[in-house]
Amino acid sequence: MSALLITNIGTLVGIHPQNTLMLRGQQMQSLPILENAWILCEDGKISDFGKMERIPEQLPNHLVTHNAQQGFVFPSWCDSHTHIVFAASREEEFVMKIDGKSYEDIAAAGGGILNSAKKMQSASEDELYQSASKRLSDMINQGTGAVEIKSGYGLSTDSELKMLRVIQRLKNNFNIPVKASFLAAHAYPPEYKNDHEGYLKLIIDEMLPKIAGEGLADYMDAFCEQGFFSVEDTDRLLQAGAKYGLKPKIHANQLSVSGGVQIGVKHQAVSVDHLEVTDHAVIESLQSSNTIATLLPSCSFYLNIPFANARGLMNANIPVAVATDYNPGSTPSGNMNLVVSLACIKLRMRPEEAINAATLNGAAAMELSEITGSIAKGKTANLFITRPMSSLAFLPYSFGQSQIQTIVLNGIIS
Repeated sequence: MSALLITNIGTLVGIHPQNTLMLRGQQMQSLPILENAWILCEDGKISDFGKMERIPEQLPNHLVTHNAQQGFVFPSWCDSHTHIVFAASREEEFVMKIDGKSYEDIAAAGGGILNSAKKMQSASEDELYQSASKRLSDMINQGTGAVEIKSGYGLSTDSELKMLRVIQRLKNNFNIPVKASFLAAHAYPPEYKNDHEGYLKLIIDEMLPKIAGEGLADYMDAFCEQGFFSVEDTDRLLQAGAKYGLKPKIHANQLSVSGGVQIGVKHQAVSVDHLEVTDHAVIESLQSSNTIATLLPSCSFYLNIPFANARGLMNANIPVAVATDYNPGSTPSGNMNLVVSLACIKLRMRPEEAINAATLNGAAAMELSEITGSIAKGKTANLFITRPMSSLAFLPYSFGQSQIQTIVLNGIIS
C-alpha cells in the first residue's frame, strides 16, 4: 500500500492526545489544532504529522503526495445514529407535516414506522442493499467516515433479519467502520397492537437468538416513549439483549419525559439518543454515568419539535455527541455538515463543541474512539480536506454549502 503525505494544510483539526477517548461537558470546548501542517498516512493509519517547516527528510517509498492548498483537514464525521436501510421514501408524510399533522397524528393514520415496515416486508435484500449503498456513499462523500445503522423497519423475524443482513453486507463492502443496532422494539406491529406481551416474547425468544447466532448486531436498541415501548418493556428488552452480549443504545425522551434516559443509565447504555425533552432528573442521572447523550438536531428541525438542551447537558459535564438520525420519516438527510451547523445554530453549541460532538464523541458513542474520531498517531486515516477557509467557524457558519473538497479513507484519496 502506498503511503500518503498531505502537505500545505492550512489547519489540522482535532489533535487530541492519543489516550483521549471521550470529552465530557466543558472539555468539549477544547479542539486542538495545528496550523501550516502536514500529515503522513501509512498502511491505512495516521503515522505522523507536524508543522511544514519540520517535514521529515526520510519519507516512505511509494509515496503519494497531496497538496491541501491551505485547506483544513478534519477527522471524518462519526455518525452514531442512523436508519439508512429502508425500502422507500415517505414524502407523502412530508406534505402531511406541512398541513399541520403531528408525528403522533401520522402514526395513528398508519404512517410513520408502520408505513416503512409495510414497505420493508415486500422489498428484497438486494433491493435494500442497493438503495442503502447509495445513501451510505452519499454520506461518505459528505465527510462521514464511521456510521451506526439500526434495524427496526422489519417488525417481524424475517424482516428484521433481512435488515441486519443488509447492514452486515454494508459492513463487509464499505471501507469505513459500520456498527449495527437491533431495533425490533421500534413500534408494535398491527397484529400485536393488543398483544404487547406477544411481541416482546417474539423479540426475546425468537429474534434475539437468531440474530446472536448469526452475529448480526452490536447493540440492543428500543424506542422508549409514550405510545411505543414503556420503561418496563425497555428494561426487559435490554436485559434480554445483554444475555447475548448486545450493549444498549436507546431512543429516549424524544416526545416526553419518558424515564428512558434513567433506564438506559441503569443498564450502562453506551448512549441515550434524542433527548429533545429533558428535565433535572435526566441531567442528574447522566452526570453519574459514562453514557453519552446523542442529540439529533436535524430531527428537531425537520419535525418542528423542541431542540435538545445541549448547553444544560454540557454545563453538567455530560458527554454530548451529535448524529443525523437519517431515516425516511423524521430526518431524510445524512449530511453531518448540516448537523454540525444546526448544533451551533439551534443547540447553541460553539463550533469547537459541535465538531468534537460529531467526531470524537460520535466515535465514542459507537465504541470506536480508539481507532477514529481525532487526529492521533495509530488511528485510522479517515479524513476530509476542505477548501481554504477563513476560520474553523466558517464550516458550520456556511450551512447548506459543502466546504469539503477531498475525502481520504484508510489513507487513500477516494
